[in-house]
Amino acid sequence: MNDLYLNNLLIILAFSITFISQIIVSSSYSKYKKKLNNKDQNGYDVARKILDKNGLEDIMILETKGNLTDHYDPTKKVIKLSTDIYHGSSIASVSVAAHECGHAIQDKDNYKPMRIRSKLVPTVNFCTRIGYLAILIGIIFSYTLIEIGIILLLSMLVFQLITLPVEFNASKRALIQLEDLNLIDKEEKKSAQKMLSAAAFTYVAALLSTLLEILRYVLIFADRDR
Repeated sequence: MNDLYLNNLLIILAFSITFISQIIVSSSYSKYKKKLNNKDQNGYDVARKILDKNGLEDIMILETKGNLTDHYDPTKKVIKLSTDIYHGSSIASVSVAAHECGHAIQDKDNYKPMRIRSKLVPTVNFCTRIGYLAILIGIIFSYTLIEIGIILLLSMLVFQLITLPVEFNASKRALIQLEDLNLIDKEEKKSAQKMLSAAAFTYVAALLSTLLEILRYVLIFADRDR
């Protein structure tokens, strides 16, 4: 197997993993978006109840544009829910809203992986930008820069590794809250679990894609080194 073939194979694998993960999330979201929860609670209602129950009355819930652009901002103490999630009363809306509340509860509990991830964000963003630039310049001029770029890109891999427990834990907390507050029944819990598992797979896929991408650059560096 020559280096060119292996390099192309890694590109195809990385693309396939990302593409498949997006299909899984999209299909799961489309499926559970059509299933209304028995309590007829929309995403905002669910998020507000979970936050208030956990003593997080000061956290605002805002509507934001886009599709599945939902996130918790620990710096501003704000949960932003996309329009469909904010107003929707589906299993998908309830699940995603509860998941973001899971992050808010992590923040309150000083959950270590989340703290570490938050502190790493500016460093990882800087290292990633410089890393790609170093690799690009290195491919053209100096293979030494490729090595530096690879080392810098490893910070992104570490960041994604830390992200996994943060996301899985937020989903676990979400399901506990939904059940404790009687916001979903047993059958709905199974659906919510499937929805959140599909969403979590995107983070696993991102990690695998980054790993394959770095491996590809390692092969390029090894080829230039020869």
